[in-house]
Amino acid sequence: MTAPGYAVFGTAIGDCGIAWSERGVIAVQLPEGSEEKTRARLTARLPDVVESAPPAAVQRAIDDVVSLMNGKRTDLTGVELDYEGVPEFHHRVYEFIRSIPAGKTLTYGDIANILGMPGGAQAVGQAMGRNPFPVIVPCHRVLAAGGKDGGFSARGGVATKRRMLVIEGALADEPTLF
Repeated sequence: MTAPGYAVFGTAIGDCGIAWSERGVIAVQLPEGSEEKTRARLTARLPDVVESAPPAAVQRAIDDVVSLMNGKRTDLTGVELDYEGVPEFHHRVYEFIRSIPAGKTLTYGDIANILGMPGGAQAVGQAMGRNPFPVIVPCHRVLAAGGKDGGFSARGGVATKRRMLVIEGALADEPTLF
């Protein structure tokens, strides 16, 4: 990797952002409604990053995110993440969630049980709400009890989560009245 930087790029769900350090990706920003708003949100979180051309490893990550959002089964587990400043429990949860393949989902409770924390669904949910790497750490693949959508903190909330799950084939595209 190289010096800290960021880039904004288009996807099927809108303009996303990605930031990196010399150790790996430090953040992904889901769409905020426009390229400018996405850029502003990302730089507010990371004021020291400078917009620049992504290094090869980050460009591959961008290409893979775009591919995934276009509906192609794309494995993002090889993307290097910089976990500096991420609490150990969150790191553990994020690494596990990275193993959930596109088109599949688990519940917060499932993950808590698998990680040896029966009753820890809320802690898993809190980690998801602070996920700095959405899509690469696919928090949209984690559902509430009974397979309900649950919360999603990206712009558009649950509708964005559902759209991502439909793109990946985890949910059927629901007809609308219009």
